[in-house]
Amino acid sequence: MSAAGARQGRRDEVAGPPSKAPSEQWGTVSASTDAFAALRDTRAFDPGAVARVAAARTRRPLLAPGGSLLIVAADHPARAALSVGTRPDAMADRYSLLERLQVCLAHPRVDGVLATADLIDDLLLLGALEGRLAIGSMNRGGLAGSVFEMDDKITGYDVASLTEQRLDGGKMLCRIDPADPGTVNTLQTAGQTVTGLAAAGLMAMIEPFWSGRDSAGRVVYDLSPAAVIRSVAVAAGLGASSAHTWLKLPVVKDMAAVMAATTLPTVILGGGGAGSTQEKVDSWGRALELPGVRGLVVGRALLYPDDDDVAGAVAAAAALLS
Repeated sequence: MSAAGARQGRRDEVAGPPSKAPSEQWGTVSASTDAFAALRDTRAFDPGAVARVAAARTRRPLLAPGGSLLIVAADHPARAALSVGTRPDAMADRYSLLERLQVCLAHPRVDGVLATADLIDDLLLLGALEGRLAIGSMNRGGLAGSVFEMDDKITGYDVASLTEQRLDGGKMLCRIDPADPGTVNTLQTAGQTVTGLAAAGLMAMIEPFWSGRDSAGRVVYDLSPAAVIRSVAVAAGLGASSAHTWLKLPVVKDMAAVMAATTLPTVILGGGGAGSTQEKVDSWGRALELPGVRGLVVGRALLYPDDDDVAGAVAAAAALLS
């Protein structure tokens, strides 16, 4: 897979510290070897460029006139979740991930990205977030496979940094395990964060899962309609204001009953598990027909489709929202 067409132009020579202003240097680079060399140099010689590019970034309204969203999610690595399907380290190669993100963001129907600061900073410097939404991932402390996974602390963006860097919202994973005492810390933090994001006028995206552990101690999600409805009820009640709260939910059986449980705007997550890319696209399409579903926030299913055709997968998802 190549992302050479994702952005026009390139930097032909790199030697020593960058000589151009960030807006000149990073506005139209391609995801090429030269672009990555320039990215590394700027990170080493001019770290302040990140703040300058963030301050100059062209923003847009959260919802376009059509009223739907297509956001690419890429916050998995920060939680030590690198696998995709049968590939245990699929997301480990940062350059491959950035190329794939550039392909996605080059599609005119893609609204933006959901990621941690390391990736958003890279994409800012690569010029890929002009006129796009940037949603910051907040709680990545519940590392996959850890004994403290349910005590999912904010280790990424907080409300102050999202505001300072002019991002468009924040996302929190909210796993609810009644048998794990760490859950209450996550719920309390999520509630306080929803309140703070609402006060700042920023989207508060909550991704709830009713959870437990299997016989091997691994976290598992209960995706029965009843459990998803319970998770929706808990997530919707977080914070002192729900004015800016959005839900990010999986596609499950009886999605109509799930969507009847909330008036909050909802986006459908992609899922990186079993099933072909086409099967997932078909399930998204059925969910998008339901009242209250406002779009898709999809990560691995678009970035690492089963045929590795990222552009084709993005086009298929975009067609659902056209």
